[in-house]
Amino acid sequence: MGGCCSHELGIREKVESDLGDEHELDYEGNDIEYGYGGEIIRLKGCSRFVSMYCQQGKKGVNQDSMTVWEDYTGEKDMMFCGVFDGHGPLGHKVSQYIRDNLPSKLSAAIKLAQQKANNYYDDSDADTSTFDDSNQNMSLASWEGCFIKTFKEMDDYLAKDINTDSYCSGCTAVTVIRQGDQLIIGNLGDSRAILCTRERDQRVPIQLTVDLKPDLPSEATRIMSCEGRVFAAEEEPDVCRIWMPDDDCPGLAMSRSFGDFCLKDYGLISIPDVFYRKLSKQDEFVVLASDGVWDVLSNNEVINIVASAPSRSVAAKLLVKRAVRAWRYRYPGSKVDDCAVICLFLDGEQPVLSHSQSKRVGKHLSKHPHRNRTMSNEDNETVAGKVGVELNVNEEWKALGGLARANSLSKLPRLTRDLSRRQVSTRFIQGS
Repeated sequence: MGGCCSHELGIREKVESDLGDEHELDYEGNDIEYGYGGEIIRLKGCSRFVSMYCQQGKKGVNQDSMTVWEDYTGEKDMMFCGVFDGHGPLGHKVSQYIRDNLPSKLSAAIKLAQQKANNYYDDSDADTSTFDDSNQNMSLASWEGCFIKTFKEMDDYLAKDINTDSYCSGCTAVTVIRQGDQLIIGNLGDSRAILCTRERDQRVPIQLTVDLKPDLPSEATRIMSCEGRVFAAEEEPDVCRIWMPDDDCPGLAMSRSFGDFCLKDYGLISIPDVFYRKLSKQDEFVVLASDGVWDVLSNNEVINIVASAPSRSVAAKLLVKRAVRAWRYRYPGSKVDDCAVICLFLDGEQPVLSHSQSKRVGKHLSKHPHRNRTMSNEDNETVAGKVGVELNVNEEWKALGGLARANSLSKLPRLTRDLSRRQVSTRFIQGS
């Protein structure tokens, strides 16, 4: 018995040492803004349902950013979460630009689709009494269309923004909308979202997104069909990158992103993978994080760390601190990457610290295949089922595999004055 107590005490002391003296976070000290529709907007901190934390790495300016919108689109039970990982000389600017503009533009697209859905039901004999609120009227195809349209428009806006040079800089995005028992996931790049659920009284991770890297067969096929090149450099044999047709640059370690317009004619796209899941009572929380976390921690390790946090308010911080420690242990000669984490808790339990502004977000998220996502036989060996991205809990679908640390960009293209940094892709038409 005494041994058990000592073991628990040791775990608690280890957690507290990771969190430091500031682990008692103050809800009222969070930076909260309000949207035009009354949305509660957070860039850091925590609430009843979320824990957020971001830490700068050792590579320079922090290029990770994140945001959470409660009462999203003006609906009381709706929430938006997004993590954005920048890369390149001005990746932090691109990341912040997407963070500050994507949620509101996606909200506008959802409201328009919702209005069209309501008009359809008003003009038909369909019985809408079974829907809890109007957003439930939207079909899965409508949700997917909203994500694809908004992501493409954001990339177009970014290309035209004179204050943000995104020719050789860009960012990834992993986003989640939760409404009641629905979870809609939009993913662009190599950040990741996972779900912690219970099976036979044990916590198990379900990967909700695929790490979109150049060595995925379907991604490599698209890139090469647009004359882009995909290969790993000799100094990084485990990391495939995208290169220009006639120059060994820039060497981008992801196959989809916002910005990076030097590669948009050569197979890099801003079309997100979109997936849908219906929540069950066994589902506990969702973790969204940049690749600084996933490069050093497995899905199992992540859910166990979050579940071990002394309170929900510090779950994200604990995860980041553990990731930083893993970086120093696994890659002692490498610079620690930026890390950004959002933990979205799915039940209505009250955390240790209360929050007067907390909102009830509904409880319970089935997979919906993205029409632009084609899976090879190799994909299906890893992915559970023929559609969607619910992975085998014993495997993780990522190109890097944790074997070597990859910078997002290998080197920048040698530009001339005649090469516009605002080049817009015409070879690959993105979405509709």
